[in-house]
Order: sequence, then structure tokens, then C-alpha cells
Amino acid sequence: MENNIHPVKSRQAGAARQSRLFDRVKKISIYLLSVFAISFLFTQKALAVCPICTLAVGAGVGLSRWLGIDDTISGLWVGGLIVSLIYWTIDWLGKKNIRFKGIKIITIFGYYLLIVVPFYFKGFLGNPHNSLLCFCGLYFDKLFLGIIVGSFGFWFGASWYYFLKEKNYGRAYFPFQKVVMPITPLIILSIIFYFLTR
Repeated sequence: MENNIHPVKSRQAGAARQSRLFDRVKKISIYLLSVFAISFLFTQKALAVCPICTLAVGAGVGLSRWLGIDDTISGLWVGGLIVSLIYWTIDWLGKKNIRFKGIKIITIFGYYLLIVVPFYFKGFLGNPHNSLLCFCGLYFDKLFLGIIVGSFGFWFGASWYYFLKEKNYGRAYFPFQKVVMPITPLIILSIIFYFLTR
């Protein structure tokens, strides 16, 4: 007896696969467009990292969970939000003349502890079924990996903005550059992790 697959059934299976792929692409598109739309809604004079960036990152976290996007991608946006809050807090403390040795280190560790420890005790972190195999053969928690990579991505984008602004005599190259540059690495990393974790 031959083991032939019926052509109609294989076409139906292919159509179902294509439909699932289309649904995923649609979710990612809605996610990215929402983040961009929210980041451009409001403008005001920016602080160390502008409020629009923080709003966009916060919206990204909520949308990714709501859309059922992988925890690695959610972690990217959580990491970006943490770095944004760190910049804001350090800037605010400086404006209030609250200065002492180690204030930046305490602020950095404080925010990461405030986020990571509750995630661990609520079961979001440390779940063996929610891990990603690294190229080196180690398993990493998806959310924690996303937080680390997202933190560096947001920090890199913000630092790159200040570097380019300094090279341009203290002026931005284009409108909303201060918003676009910290968010862009998060969007690029989200797309990369989306295809890595499918």
C-alpha cells in the first residue's frame, strides 16, 4: 500500500500554514505600528530620555503581552523601559541637587532589583519551560535574556543619539531624533528575536 498524500489535503495544510504566518506578521505589524504611533503622538522639550520614549516602551510591553508575543521580545521592551526610567531618575535627582557618591550605581541596581525580583517570585523568571537555548549550549530564561539585551539596545540608541548630536553642534539631525534613536534598536531586536524564537 502506497503512502501518498492527497493533493487537496496538502494544499489545505499549506494554506493553513500560510494563514498562521499571515496572522503572526499581522500581529507584529500592529505591534510595531502602535509603538511608532504612540511615540509620535506628543512632543515636548525632552529630558535625559524623553517621556515619549518611556511611553513608547511601556506601550510596547503591554502590547507584546496582549498580542501573545514571545517573552524574549517582551523582555526587550522591559529592559528599554528600565533604562529609560534610570535616565529619568538620575536626571531628576540631579535637578533636585540630590548628589552623593554612588548614586548612579544605586539607581541602576535599584531599578533592576525592583523589576527582576518580583518577576522571579511571580514565576515569570526561572521557569524551565520558558528558556532559550544559546549557541553555546546553555539555557537562558527568555524574559531575562530580553531584559539584558533590550537594556543594552536602548542604552546604545540613546548614547548614539547624544554622540551624533554632539557632532552636529548640539542639534538633532531630524525631528524626533531623540525618540527614534533609542526605540530603533528595540524594534530591530524585536524583529530578530521574533524570527529566532518562532
